[in-house]
Amino acid sequence: MTGRLEEEGNERVRPALAEGLGLFARLHPASAAPAVEHLVELGAAPHDPGLRLAALGQLAGCAPDRLPTDLVPTVTALIRARSRRPRVPDQPERPDTDTLIGHLRRLRPADEEGGHLLRTLHTALGDRTADRIALLKGQLSSDESADRCNGVWMAAGLLREWRGSYEELVALIGEQVVTEEQRLRDAAASVLETLFGLAAPAADHLAALVAVGSEHRIRQWEHGKPALGAPLKALARAGDPRAVAALAEVLDGPVVPRETGYEVQHLGLAAAPLAPLLRERLGELPLDALDTYDRAVPLLFALGRLGHAPAVPEMLRLLHGTPEGLRSREWFVRAIADALGECGPDAREALPALRELLDGECAVAAAGALWSLEGDAEAVLPTLRRELVAGQFRARDAAEALGRLGPAARPALPALRAMADSGKVWLRASAAGALWDIAGDPEPVLPALRSSWEQNVHTRPLLAGCLTRMGPAGAPAHDLLRTELATPRRHQARADTHGSDNIGEDEQLLRACRAALDAA
Repeated sequence: MTGRLEEEGNERVRPALAEGLGLFARLHPASAAPAVEHLVELGAAPHDPGLRLAALGQLAGCAPDRLPTDLVPTVTALIRARSRRPRVPDQPERPDTDTLIGHLRRLRPADEEGGHLLRTLHTALGDRTADRIALLKGQLSSDESADRCNGVWMAAGLLREWRGSYEELVALIGEQVVTEEQRLRDAAASVLETLFGLAAPAADHLAALVAVGSEHRIRQWEHGKPALGAPLKALARAGDPRAVAALAEVLDGPVVPRETGYEVQHLGLAAAPLAPLLRERLGELPLDALDTYDRAVPLLFALGRLGHAPAVPEMLRLLHGTPEGLRSREWFVRAIADALGECGPDAREALPALRELLDGECAVAAAGALWSLEGDAEAVLPTLRRELVAGQFRARDAAEALGRLGPAARPALPALRAMADSGKVWLRASAAGALWDIAGDPEPVLPALRSSWEQNVHTRPLLAGCLTRMGPAGAPAHDLLRTELATPRRHQARADTHGSDNIGEDEQLLRACRAALDAA
């Protein structure tokens, strides 16, 4: 392989040969020394920048102790030297189309080969977040838009997997959303919408972009339904009140993107002025259309989070008027019941309708709403106790609803104690919280809480909330909180994870852990 490297004249093939040396060193560590030495030599001058970047990326993966001590300035200089060289495009130019596929093509980096080289290096550096942040700051400060675009995507991978202090990095990503180049602007906005509260340092640039054109508020496709624009979605998810006026414009328009209602929750009380518009849109929905469920549920979710009781008539209209055969009607009715419950006692006109649901598939949601509306434990306890043995998902919901009843749910304690000993982790987690809220006795709670926390990382936000409510009584489990806060990797991070929600959920977990320790 080393002989082939000396003979190979194609600059696009030589980095692949360096990758082969790195792979050999990782697979055969006992015989890796010659390959490592060759990689060290290839990572130094006078070799061309692309080959040197490839060699450094491989060294980071197989012999990190052989990396240069000035890694960050070296790589930054190589990136810029490589960018100054003439480069053949990775892909042939295709006609630009205003479709989802066209949008995805534009999101691809202009320099995919450079992206691959840098992704290899970043992946190998792993939890060396300080070095990676410094590298990304260099990329995002480059004069070349292709380098900055690669930096945006590398930053997304870092933020998705590792915890850290990212204010400066996010601010640099924010600067890219006001660039003239659409590819870079779209990439930056796409990444920022996955960051939720972490996107706050970029909020000024996002707000400026949202203010200059409707295309940044609603994304219209040549084919397919419109979507909420990434800049506006990112601004709303960051909790910035400047998103309210833009969302009002969207809600007042002819077509409301389906996901709009879900983004309102991140704005808290600042979103209250949107409630009348959300109510109006809900009242306009047809009762029997194929997409009624898809359009109504986000609006119901938003109105519930805002506790907007004036929308109760519109909610009851949907509850009574949608046909039995409506797609996903059971989940639709649950969404209506949940929204009614969040409206509290001001929604008392819904009491008869909710009572009618106590014997059906939506019994838990109806019982929870009834408790919120009138606070009568005797009216809902029989239903919730029955649902504790009605299947895993309904039992979880029933346990959490019983917890909200507090001491009034004491007759359900035996069944909840049995659930806390269940072999099913989510049942244990839900039962633990309910047991504390009802009886205030840590003895049956702590074993179920600890075993659930250790067995399934997805239960941790729920359990951290329970520990917050427990205050000093949760102290025997506070080692779990301290370990979580000291762990650099996000609790849901996986090598094959590409979703965005894990960042928001992980930040929520960290806040809950801190709140639980503060409460003690």
